Amino acid sequence: MASKVRIGFVGVGSMGQCAHLKNYACLVNECEVVALAEIRPRLAHAVAQKYNVPRIYITGEEMIAQEHLDGIVAAQPFDRHGQIISPLYKAGVPVLTEKPLAASPQVGEQMLAALSAGGSWHMVGYHKRSDPATMYARAEIDRLKQTGELGRLRYVRITMPPGDWIAGGFNDLIQTDEPYPQLAPDPPADDMDAETYEQYVRFVNYYIHQVNLLRYLLGEPYRVTFADRAGMVMGSESVSGVTGVLEMSPYQTSVDWHESALVCFEYGYIKLDLPAPLAMNRPGQVQIFRDPGKGSVPQTVAPTLPWVHAMRQQAVNFIRAIRGEISPPCDAQEAMEDLRIAREYFKLWKGV
Repeated sequence: MASKVRIGFVGVGSMGQCAHLKNYACLVNECEVVALAEIRPRLAHAVAQKYNVPRIYITGEEMIAQEHLDGIVAAQPFDRHGQIISPLYKAGVPVLTEKPLAASPQVGEQMLAALSAGGSWHMVGYHKRSDPATMYARAEIDRLKQTGELGRLRYVRITMPPGDWIAGGFNDLIQTDEPYPQLAPDPPADDMDAETYEQYVRFVNYYIHQVNLLRYLLGEPYRVTFADRAGMVMGSESVSGVTGVLEMSPYQTSVDWHESALVCFEYGYIKLDLPAPLAMNRPGQVQIFRDPGKGSVPQTVAPTLPWVHAMRQQAVNFIRAIRGEISPPCDAQEAMEDLRIAREYFKLWKGV
């Protein structure tokens, strides 16, 4: 592979530009965005001019037919992934999309089959795994499991009330007055009625990040064990018996973002606070509390982390994965498990 990874973009709307393209455009020593595909011509030209992208196409399939690419970034509505992303697998190169993998387990399974036929891999953009704070917390959790110095891992709780997830991240968004294309979504789930499926899609749109993060912090799979009638709490148990809780909306904020995870051992904990998804140059924060007893002095440690935001680090991680330096933080096969977990939750919550 050449020293610079050759990236093609499929879609440069709001997330395509501000969550992804501007981060790759900054990594000038690591990658080159050689082409973009965008169905809105004036938007495509304006974005290509701003970010110095040399070639423009209407569709991703046109782009992959003409370009020699090392990777594709396709920020598309997840309820159209089956139609838009699956054909990109034919290029046989790695693909990065936003979460979730699809809008239903059925479409997700179809995508995995197409991915296998294409012979490459798909990294699903659970960017919270790429936040420096989350990466630090996960490494420390793994270390504490090995040493046993704080006892057994017992409990993980994630809280994410609704709030200002954009945090000024669209301030430099390029827009045109071209109408947004009216494209039909992927087929709905065949095991849910229309109302349940609509609620399922809302859930995986907003809370699938936390469904995924819970598994990442546990370091192992889990199953859903509880759903309250108000739709506010999801309870779970990991394969080794660790209790997990997802609190979805105990309250909400208007101009702030409150997302946290508490990972409890017998004699201490790791607390993770994450910034709004589109906050720039701001990592999360980690606090580690240790109280092993036996006369030792309890300690609280808060490491200082680099000024790198999760979306930028995710771009770095995708490039490194393309080069074979690391495994993708979350591949499509694991992302499929998130859709299954969400379906388990709905069966407990709604009974269907």
